[in-house]
Amino acid sequence: MSGGTELLSSIPPGGGDPAGLEEPKKMTREDWRKKKELEEQRKLGNAPAEVDEEGKDINPHIPQYISSVPWYVDPSKRPTLKHQRPQDEKQREYTLMGEWYRKGVKEGSIATKYRDGACENCGSMSHKKKDCFERPRRVGARFTGTNIAPDEHDQPQLMLDYDGKRDRWNGYNPEEHMRIVEEHSKVDLAKRTLKSHKLQEELASGMLSEQVNSSRHQWGEEEQNTPTERDHNSEDEDEDKYADDVDMPGQNFDSKRRITVRNLRIREDTAKYLRNLNPNSAYYDPKTRAMRENPYSDAGKNPDEVSYAGDNFVRYTGATISMAQTQLFAWEAYEKGSEVHLQADPTKLEVLCKSFKVKKEDFKEDQKKTILERYGGQEHLDALPVELLLAQTEDYVEYSRHGTVIKGQEKAVTRSKYEEDVLINNHRLIWGSYWKEGRWGYKCCHSFVKLSYCTGEAGKCMTNTDLCEEDFMPEEEDLMTRPKTLVEIHQDKLKEKKKKKHRKSGGSDSDSDEKKKEKLKKALNAEEARLKHVQEILQMDERKRAYNNVYETKEPTEEEMEAYRMKRLRPDDPMASFLGQ
Repeated sequence: MSGGTELLSSIPPGGGDPAGLEEPKKMTREDWRKKKELEEQRKLGNAPAEVDEEGKDINPHIPQYISSVPWYVDPSKRPTLKHQRPQDEKQREYTLMGEWYRKGVKEGSIATKYRDGACENCGSMSHKKKDCFERPRRVGARFTGTNIAPDEHDQPQLMLDYDGKRDRWNGYNPEEHMRIVEEHSKVDLAKRTLKSHKLQEELASGMLSEQVNSSRHQWGEEEQNTPTERDHNSEDEDEDKYADDVDMPGQNFDSKRRITVRNLRIREDTAKYLRNLNPNSAYYDPKTRAMRENPYSDAGKNPDEVSYAGDNFVRYTGATISMAQTQLFAWEAYEKGSEVHLQADPTKLEVLCKSFKVKKEDFKEDQKKTILERYGGQEHLDALPVELLLAQTEDYVEYSRHGTVIKGQEKAVTRSKYEEDVLINNHRLIWGSYWKEGRWGYKCCHSFVKLSYCTGEAGKCMTNTDLCEEDFMPEEEDLMTRPKTLVEIHQDKLKEKKKKKHRKSGGSDSDSDEKKKEKLKKALNAEEARLKHVQEILQMDERKRAYNNVYETKEPTEEEMEAYRMKRLRPDDPMASFLGQ
């Protein structure tokens, strides 16, 4: 308890931390140790708890990240939990939803002379010269004192709440919209009045009656349109003038309603994905509403008989293919230097395309005639087609009840599009008929070289000596009579060369043995010197050692390899420990 009394004596009255009220400074190891011991004593109950500024105890078991005060809340770093308790918020008086900034100018008297503090440009008291929206005058109102601009309303200081700041219709005046509607109605009324005056003038001059009579004579009409119907038709004609400009992809323009609407699917139509509920049928893309394949393809229906056969079926029917070919021809002609365009001048492009096709066919015919005149072969072109020539034969084939051939030869069925049973280079079997030790070959000669010449039984003897000696070894008479293969001739030549070398080196066997012993002795001396050199290098400091000083690039001889094996230390050798003695 002596340590506890020392800690208690160091605590100031009030239970606060002695270093809490001082300026922040780096703690030493001793201070940090004392602080930790004090915290442990407070948790055990041997030391009194900390007290905040209100005299309340602070629970010592509260984590530090909760009890520590942020620097921006209380820079004095006094022990407190005030920042964790609910704060007293200042009650703000927000403005009502109907109130908004006032627009326009003040009604009443207008100033006739310049006032101190007003705008030097226009003379208004509601703003300064740098905020003035009027055109800068050559001589401002401050010096002229004339044409003083009226003052604007004083803008109130609005204290908007969360909803008021985000209300998009706050401050909107519906009377502004009614004013615009009235203005458009007045313009329409003026148009109708002008048209009615123009119609009365035409009736008075007699021009309208002549036009009506001519139109009746031409179309056989008996009824005369009233002025209101005529006005309505003329308005529709005016609207139809701009229908082409408004008609964009995916939209339709209706002159009656004067609106632009989306080209949506009619609700009575069947959706594409409901035509075939099989999950393996045509793919439907919900994002673009596209089904390119025929949904009835798995049912075996003809595309001409169904109401919908996919988007691609519509793209490749009618004039779409010819249009695509014409567009391709226009691109190719433009690259060759012809100024043609499908949309700009379609008639010229069509005529040019037709003339090009005629010239192309004539050129092919002329080329064909010149080739036939030079090389001949017209009789092959005039022959009957293969279907008629090979349609009927005199081959007789008789079948049984089970479908097997009793008499005659059945027609061979084509197995695949690849060539089968094609034998080359005198082979009796195809490549891949033999397999051994992970390699393919020919079974007739056991050759593993593709496209090689067949060697027959001799090749088997060369590749498999055991079988050759036991079963496939030919008799001596057969060996004498049958011609030798290329492999046997090559082996005989190699044997003869070996015999000649042996005869030349037969007389100098004793000399060669002595030379070998001398070379081996030199190699042993060199190996001993090399080992000493390596040991010296290994004992040196690595930083003083030269680069690649142990590395040799020349190929070792047989004597050097033998000396290396003799001088090599083997750890499993029981006599290795006696080599140095």
